Order: sequence, then C-alpha cells, then structure tokens
Amino acid sequence: MPKQIHAGERRMARLAAPLVFAALLAGCAVGPDYRSPDIALPEEWPEHVLLSDAERAGWQHWWRQFGDPRLDALVERATRENLDLRLQLGRIQEARARLGLARAEQLPSVGAQAEASRERTPATASPFGMESTDTMLSVAGNLSYEIDLWGRLAREREASEALLEQSVFAHDAVQLNVITEVVATYFDLRNAEWQLRITEATVASREETYRIERIRFDSGETGELALRQAQSELETTRAQLPGQKQRVRMLEGALAILAGMSPAELMAELDFGDTQLSDIGLPDGVPAVLPSSLLQRRPDIRSAEAGLIAANASIGVAEASRLPTLNLGGLLGTAAGDTSDLFTTAAQTWGLSATVMGPLFDFGRSRSRIETAEALAEQAEVQYRATVNLAFNEVRDALVIFETSGERIEATQAQVEALERTLELAEVRYREGFVGFIELLDAQRALLSAELSLSEAMRDRLTATATLFKALGGGWEADA
Repeated sequence: MPKQIHAGERRMARLAAPLVFAALLAGCAVGPDYRSPDIALPEEWPEHVLLSDAERAGWQHWWRQFGDPRLDALVERATRENLDLRLQLGRIQEARARLGLARAEQLPSVGAQAEASRERTPATASPFGMESTDTMLSVAGNLSYEIDLWGRLAREREASEALLEQSVFAHDAVQLNVITEVVATYFDLRNAEWQLRITEATVASREETYRIERIRFDSGETGELALRQAQSELETTRAQLPGQKQRVRMLEGALAILAGMSPAELMAELDFGDTQLSDIGLPDGVPAVLPSSLLQRRPDIRSAEAGLIAANASIGVAEASRLPTLNLGGLLGTAAGDTSDLFTTAAQTWGLSATVMGPLFDFGRSRSRIETAEALAEQAEVQYRATVNLAFNEVRDALVIFETSGERIEATQAQVEALERTLELAEVRYREGFVGFIELLDAQRALLSAELSLSEAMRDRLTATATLFKALGGGWEADA
C-alpha cells in the first residue's frame, strides 16, 4: 500500500508540473492595451471670457451660492427622489454585480456531490449466471479551474471594471443635469411669477386710467376715442394674464416632476414659496478652470472614456476566444458499498484532469467577433471625441452667455429707469393738456415691455450661471 500511495503522488507531481508552468503563462493577455486618445486641447479659455480666480472653498454645492433655502431644499429632494437618478443607481448595482461575476470567473470553482445507488443484476445478465444486488455510496468534492493563458478572463474583468466606472460617471452626469434643470426651472418659475405680478399691477393701473377717462368722457372733457383707447389697452393687457397663469402652473408641475414628487403631491396645491426673482443672490464669479482639467471634471466625458476602455478590452476578449483554453479539474472523495466503510483510507478516491480545447474551423466566426469588437471600439472612440468637442462648445457658449447676460441686465435696467421717467412726464403733460392720450399709452406700453424684458434678463443671468457650473463639471471641493 505505501508503494502505491507514493506512485500516486509521483503521478500527481508529473501532472501538476506542466499545469504550474501553464499558470505562469496566464499573465500574457492578448489584445491592445488602452491608450487615451490624443486630443488637441486649448491652453486657456479666450481672454475676453476668463473667469475670476475666486477661492474654491464652499463651491462643491454650487447651487447654494444663490442663497435661496427653497432652491436648496428642492435640489436636495431631487437628488434623493428623482426617478432618473434612481434608475441610474439601479444600473450601477447591475454593473457592480457583473464585475463581481467577472472577478469570480478568475477563481477556481469548488463543489461537492453525494450519490447513492442500489442496482439489481439478474442472473440472465450476469456473466457468471448469478443474481446480485449492489449498493454504491459516494461523497466527493471537486475543483475546476480555467488557466487564463491568453488573458481572456483578465480582459473581461477589465471591461467590467470600466463598465462599472461608466455607470458611476453616467449617474454623476445625470445628477448634474437634474440639478441644473431644477435650478433653471426654478428660475423660470420665479420669472413667470414676477411677470404675472407685473402684468397684474399694470392691469390695475389700466383700470384706474380707464375709470378716469370714463369720468372725463361723462363730463364732456374728452371724446369717445380716448375712452375706447383706454378700454382697449386695458383689455389687451388683461388678455395676457391667462397665458401667464398657465405658464406658472406648468412650470410648477415641471419642477415637481424633477423633484420626484408623487402623483398625489402633483395633483395637490403646489407651493414653492414666495421668493422673488430679485431676492435671489447672484455669484460675482466662479472658480477658474484650466481647459485640460475639464476632461477629468466632466462626468459625461469620464463616462464616455470608460466606455472606450471597456470596448478596447472587449477586443482582447474576442482575440482570446480564438485560442485554446486549458481547464484543470480535481476530485477528492470517498466511495464504498456500505456506510460504515465511507471516509476510511481504503475508500479514498481522487482524480486529476487537464482539458485543452479550442476551435479548429469555425468558418470566420472568431474573425467576425474580433472585427465586431474593433468596430465597436472605433465607435466608442468617435463618441468620446464627440463628447469632448460638445463639452468644450458648451463651455464656450456658457462663458459667452455668462458675460453678455450681465451687460443685458445693465442695459435693460437703464431702459426701465428712463421709461419710468418718461411715463411720469407723459402723465403730467397729459393732465395739463400738452400731449394726447396716445402719447401716454405709448409710454405705458414701452414701460411694461421693458419691465418684462428686465425680468427675463435677470432670469437669463441666473440660468447662465447655472449652465456655466454644469458646463465646467459641477461644484468644487475645498481642497480641489
């Protein structure tokens, strides 16, 4: 018996030696290693739209720079309840599970099995002409392991890691978009509310003008033409109210959807507070960002690059599938005809196996898989370059709008102040009889139009600031 055991050990050693050598070759991964695409980037932004070099502390939650608690609460709820973000979180969990599977594929698989059988052999089927009944019991543990000779499993893990990163960055990109949409929609709502208040105040003024003209007409001081002009101007202004009220209600609903409100909350009376557009603070500037750092700051760019890494790794997976695979197997157990003999030395069983398997003629299937993977990688690189180009164009546009929106506010404010003085003079001269009623109406119309334009300019300035934050990749941490 000892001689037989030693002979078995020698056989195991002879089988194990080539397997160990094969394991040492497992680090030879086929397929191209990833290299970041070479993209010509500007050294700095155009001089006329350079941002202020402010401190970055406190800019991580950039929407708080507007100083509006209502807006802060809406953004906080949206990042917690928005359905698009919850969908992205589910995709991250899926990618994380796939990565766990890819990691597990690189490790051995260990299993256990137990069998029990009882078989009767009739005398007519026995070579000795005797009936027999046999019992067989066995308990064994088995191990199987694929030697990753060509790096297929390593490439699959690399691709899974990249896909997980892609999901995480895609979530960040969606979150940044949702926050920006919440902020922009909130500003739209405040602008619509302000314009509604301006129009309501104008209607009240027109009603007073019409009342005075009615008194003057009844007393014979003026003709019917002036009375009808005052009436038509009142009704024209009043006709604007339904559309403005409708816009307020629709923006309330859009903001509720972004904040993740339930259908019951949507159908209830929505109250987003009474903050006025003029009460919202406007940051003086934003932290400066170098163009080269935009590739690391923008989550959509990072997500596109992670997709490119995954596509590049998939080429290695396709190339490795053309080559032979080496699978090792091992079994250790016990087998006996009676339970009392199980787990004894005499009942020991063991086995080793090595299987090499690979395609010989697949009539172009493997080649087609490689070409498909290469085409997908090329598409991913084009998508990455397109994302980078789009990102820089968004920054460029946001910088220009950020700068010009401030100039527009200053010009419109000066226009409103001038028209307010014009209306004052027109009212005085109309009461004194130096100008007709049509001149007074012209001054009133011009002031209303300028006040509405000023509201839109302030909204656009706030929205441009939020858009610029989004284009630059979101907020900054204190130690960024």
